[in-house]
Amino acid sequence: MIIRQDGHSHQFITQPDHAALAARILQAWRTDGFDRHPRRDRILFAIAEHDNGWIEEDASTLVDEGGRPLDFVAAPPQVKHRIWPRGVTRVAPRHPYEAALIAHHALTVHAGHRAEEPWRPFFKTMERLRTAMLEGIADHAFEHDYRLVRTADLLSLMFCNGWTDPHELPGGRRTILKGTTLEISPDPFAGARVALRIAARRLPRQTYRSAAALRAALAAARVEPVEGFAVGV
Repeated sequence: MIIRQDGHSHQFITQPDHAALAARILQAWRTDGFDRHPRRDRILFAIAEHDNGWIEEDASTLVDEGGRPLDFVAAPPQVKHRIWPRGVTRVAPRHPYEAALIAHHALTVHAGHRAEEPWRPFFKTMERLRTAMLEGIADHAFEHDYRLVRTADLLSLMFCNGWTDPHELPGGRRTILKGTTLEISPDPFAGARVALRIAARRLPRQTYRSAAALRAALAAARVEPVEGFAVGV
């Protein structure tokens, strides 16, 4: 779950919804040859599905010992250890290359934990899954394709979380969120203004006696859009 801070409220956004927005952003990409890329549809599918392992966690919700809702960053390691194999194996039977990209994404975003003993089985599992599905594509092509996955994920995360610090993107681009506008330089959209919209549920900033209590509050909360634009500068 993404939990966006908004004054005295939290806006809750599901991980699969964030992934779908990431894919929509990359659909508008007009540079780097992506509009003619031979694996364009496969890359977009991997982006849209990269967080499907969170479906069950977002549905059950997570709170800490003090009753504070936990987002995807604060979720305990055991949650992260199970969501990625789940997501990869969900995609793999019909889309092995896309599943390999998702496995590589898991290895990349958690690379800082590689030396930690509790994480070693996770890295071994994800590397095995990636290797089993990655056949027939040169390493340099796979890395290039993955950079697009990572780019889309970062852009969507910045918008969904309301992160305002500037970020470096793979391939040398820079981006910053100003208000509700995500600015990307150099321009990847050939001058287009890309509308961004994602559903959120708003709750007051408070604690909950259990995950079930948070689930009930979310079920009763009104769905509202978070809207903005992505533009090249």
